[in-house]
Amino acid sequence: MLFMVVERFKDGKAKEIYRRFQEKGRMMPEGLKYLDSWVEINFDRCFQLMECDDIRLFQEWIFHWQDLVEFEIIPIVPSKETAEVVTNTISL
Repeated sequence: MLFMVVERFKDGKAKEIYRRFQEKGRMMPEGLKYLDSWVEINFDRCFQLMECDDIRLFQEWIFHWQDLVEFEIIPIVPSKETAEVVTNTISL
């Protein structure tokens, strides 16, 4: 399953976040897969596309970062798959 993860960097913590990342990596448990990310130009938020079959893995990952980041985890479906669902529903 795909997830959009919105990370809100706590005030003034961007340098600490990147320092920890350089020292320890993402600290993600096996089974939680990072696909890609984008960061706002003002360093307020990061948007990460991730994949996982067990939502509890997010809890383990968030535990390592919650002092620096607030998280929003959003289950998502690719547009193409959504269009198929809508098209099939209209056909009924």
